[in-house]
Amino acid sequence: MLVLFTDTDTDITPEVAAKYGYHLISMPYAVDGENIYPYEDFESFDAHAFYDSLRAGALPTTSAISTQRYTDYFEPVLKEGNDILYVHFSRNMTATFDNMDKAIAALKEKYPERTIYTIDTKGITILAYIVVLEIGDLYKAGKSIDEILAWADKEVDKFACYFFADDLKFFRHSGRVSGLAGTMGTLLGIRPIIYMNEEGKMVSIGKEKGRVKAMERLITVVDELGDNVKDHHIIVGSTDSRDIAEEVISMLKDRIGQDADIEYVDVNPTAGSHCGPNGVGVSFHAKRKTL
Repeated sequence: MLVLFTDTDTDITPEVAAKYGYHLISMPYAVDGENIYPYEDFESFDAHAFYDSLRAGALPTTSAISTQRYTDYFEPVLKEGNDILYVHFSRNMTATFDNMDKAIAALKEKYPERTIYTIDTKGITILAYIVVLEIGDLYKAGKSIDEILAWADKEVDKFACYFFADDLKFFRHSGRVSGLAGTMGTLLGIRPIIYMNEEGKMVSIGKEKGRVKAMERLITVVDELGDNVKDHHIIVGSTDSRDIAEEVISMLKDRIGQDADIEYVDVNPTAGSHCGPNGVGVSFHAKRKTL
């Protein structure tokens, strides 16, 4: 039997994970030096409370999980005679996957008849989430591991993610975004536009003055890059800007059809520690990732 895994950096909740059969790996963040593991240290994510704490001055940090924690997640499944498919957030955003590789190598020696497959979504938060859902659909439809891996080889690079940020101090603190101008985001009303590139890294590609212009930029990106958008999941996420996200959803439906199935998600706290509050983004099926 094939057992699915994903991680909390993909924005998936335990409820959605259960729907598809995913086991969750919790990616931690730290506040005042104390590690917090989503959905292990709390049952549900209170996005408003978390992002309000950032607005009040909290500056969380994130860290890799250990080789032993990966082993603890994977080994019980292998011991039961199952193989694993782990659909994870971008390898190029963290060193945590070095620890995963060590765990997998040791487990392969211990369980040589079992296989741990991995798929890199080349994204984090809503971009990772959309790939996790698409693979979950394939799994529920009874597709084989070979069919799922073949789909991933072809399709992972055909999902795009664009978003705008409100306060760049969090990105500057984490160093996770390239191409940020020194003054960008410090001037009143300037919002950088950021996307996930083909390498699975966040890159700033410009800026807009004001939220309305930033929202319109997201819609324009979907217009220019979208490919069979309505035949796939469409995700809009925010870091506690649900009202702005709902406006983006309304604008998208006006453009691509009121019957478009667009899901809203709260950006998870680990990724949100890097993004900060008041950001909004969209992920969709695209001709390519880059304009």
